[in-house]
Amino acid sequence: MKLVLASGNAGKLAELRDLLGDGFALHAQSEFGVGDADETGLSFIENAILKARHAARATGLPALGDDSGLCVDALDGAPGLYSARYAGTHGDSEANIDKLLRELDGVHDAGRTARFVCVLALVRHPDDPMPLVAEGIWEGRILRARRGGNGFGYDPVFFSPAHGCSAAELPAAVKNRDSHRGIALAKLRTLLSNVSTDRR
Repeated sequence: MKLVLASGNAGKLAELRDLLGDGFALHAQSEFGVGDADETGLSFIENAILKARHAARATGLPALGDDSGLCVDALDGAPGLYSARYAGTHGDSEANIDKLLRELDGVHDAGRTARFVCVLALVRHPDDPMPLVAEGIWEGRILRARRGGNGFGYDPVFFSPAHGCSAAELPAAVKNRDSHRGIALAKLRTLLSNVSTDRR
């Protein structure tokens, strides 16, 4: 099944390709010359659906929208929907991490709880009235300094108690399975097994 990912994020594309496995050919929307959708939603779910519809309309293919972010309790859920552009420039992970650590300066470890959230929305065509929607949540806390060289985004400062290390210290296969995106995709695969992707 050929799918277009409503994103140009190379890290997301690599993770999702690994997680989808055989039977799916996932292509970034940038391969078709499609730019980013306007993220005007007020929730991860709304933005994931907006992205998927935009990509499906532009390419004529079923599309997968991924909206995800980091929600920190001490910051009232920030950076949240604005995780990718928290420091002002979209996709500047180092600047985003630097700002996050500054905002949490002085917050004790017990108060640095956070979670990664991922919502995946798959539309079979642009006007699909029943998008397939799956959510994944990965609980953890924010470290005081970067650890590890794997992953992308906020991974170096996200500590997973379940694994005893940062997300950036995990092998890719473990992270892909246990992360917010891995959880959401496992749910989506179950939904896909029960619903025809060709239905109009």
